[in-house]
Amino acid sequence: MTLPFPTWLRGYDRRWVGADVIAGLTAAAVVIPKAMAYATIAGLPVQVGLVTAFVPGIVYALLGGSRVLSTSTTTTLAILTASALTEALPGADAARLVAGVATLAVIVGVILVAASILRLGFVANFISEPVLAGFKAGIGLVIVVDQLPKLLGVNVPKGNFLHDVGSLLASLGRTSLPTLLVSLAAALLLVLLHRWLPRVPASLVVVGLGIAASAALHLAAHGVKVLGAIPAGLPSPTLPDLGLLRALGPAAVGIALMSFTETIAAGRAFVAHGDHRPAANRELFATGIANAAGGLLGAMPAGGGTSQTAVNDQAGAKTQLAGLVTGLAAVTTLLFLAPALALLPQAVLAAIVVFYSVELVSLAEFRAIARVRRMELVWSIAAFAGVVLLGTLEGITVAVVISLLALAQQTNHPPVYAVGRKPATNVFRKPAERHPDDESFPGLLLIRVEGRIYFGNAERVMDLMAPLITAAAPRVIVLDCSAIADLEYSALKMLADVEEQVRASGAELWLAALNPEVRRVVERSPLGAQIGHQRMCFNLEDAVARFQGALR
Repeated sequence: MTLPFPTWLRGYDRRWVGADVIAGLTAAAVVIPKAMAYATIAGLPVQVGLVTAFVPGIVYALLGGSRVLSTSTTTTLAILTASALTEALPGADAARLVAGVATLAVIVGVILVAASILRLGFVANFISEPVLAGFKAGIGLVIVVDQLPKLLGVNVPKGNFLHDVGSLLASLGRTSLPTLLVSLAAALLLVLLHRWLPRVPASLVVVGLGIAASAALHLAAHGVKVLGAIPAGLPSPTLPDLGLLRALGPAAVGIALMSFTETIAAGRAFVAHGDHRPAANRELFATGIANAAGGLLGAMPAGGGTSQTAVNDQAGAKTQLAGLVTGLAAVTTLLFLAPALALLPQAVLAAIVVFYSVELVSLAEFRAIARVRRMELVWSIAAFAGVVLLGTLEGITVAVVISLLALAQQTNHPPVYAVGRKPATNVFRKPAERHPDDESFPGLLLIRVEGRIYFGNAERVMDLMAPLITAAAPRVIVLDCSAIADLEYSALKMLADVEEQVRASGAELWLAALNPEVRRVVERSPLGAQIGHQRMCFNLEDAVARFQGALR
């Protein structure tokens, strides 16, 4: 596999340095506070978030194909990681959780690299956008409920979503007023900065003001929980715990899928004009190595984040050097700013998590899906319910299963309809009330089938053709194959049976507009022997001309 980093290094223009440095630092102002906040979702020390902003970001910058992709942990990956650790290590202390998350990141990395070697990049396409929208909305709601106790300054026993909601409601009477005020101030400031000063790194400003307020007002003495002592210095190597492979393996598969899905989506969303789209299998490899390297230093599973990538792009990043700068900013924070971070109120980080998680619950996207196709809205809602009612990890399974069922439903119900000709043209289209003058041809039935015909839908195609043939009682049936990408053996066999039945009734079956590959398949099959070349027409216009010529 050819890695992309020598290319951008060899062709690097020194005039880009300033833009890359500024973009990298701007992205760091967003990435670092969010990475710390997301670590708390999983009950991990904030330094784990800093390591995740440091190691995977630098590794992807060296190996990845996107110039502007910013790699760290994301909202979705953080909540999936939290679910995995809760299930595999219930009640574990911080040290055990760090070992667990490092093991999880390494497993995710190995899975992604293996998928790259096996060239499984296409798998990311198996979660449809409506299903992904529902999945992410469910994730967003789960995170908000998970973080509300920190915003209120209460402790609640953890369980499933409905249990957590009930526990939260029961604990409202114990709300800490100072903590609530800090939470409201942080949330209000985030909203105002985001609305009125969108270019200002809101999360960084809120973190800075939170630390300042904590020091000046002695918030810890008033019952506001702060992060506490944070170890400074470079991360120590962390070996995977092989005893956790079985417990974390299934979750790692889901996290790997989501990591790659988010990475490839973010990378392709910010492709500049004239650039190549990031290659799926290369992105698998780069993200896999980034996760494995991060895990060996105690990082969380990572992937490309859309919001931070957008910041990097808007700030003017020219190359992957911007990602290197972001990573170096994270390690600088880890080395020199840890004492100051110890004063940061936990409620401030919770406010940041909630602020960015609410964006995942997009009612506008649900409305857009509903306007296009109601059935896809049902799929989206089902994925949402899967996450909320069954759990986040189970929600991935629900999302994938729904996507596959949706794919099966679409491929097993290909459109089959008769067509007529638009007057004075060679355009053939489905009859409609607004086209009353379209031409039909007595004794000739033109049927169009769209999609691939294979063992799963061949019988349905024949069932849909039967009433059209019965109603028209034609002398010649022309099957328009212009929209048929492939004819599988089972479909060819069924078509041969149809041809025999049609011939027995005194009519003929013709084929039109076969693409070269489909034509070769037909010619090698019993159907080809039955109809011969004389009943294979170049297109529908040719078929109509032949039919009309035979009548003269």
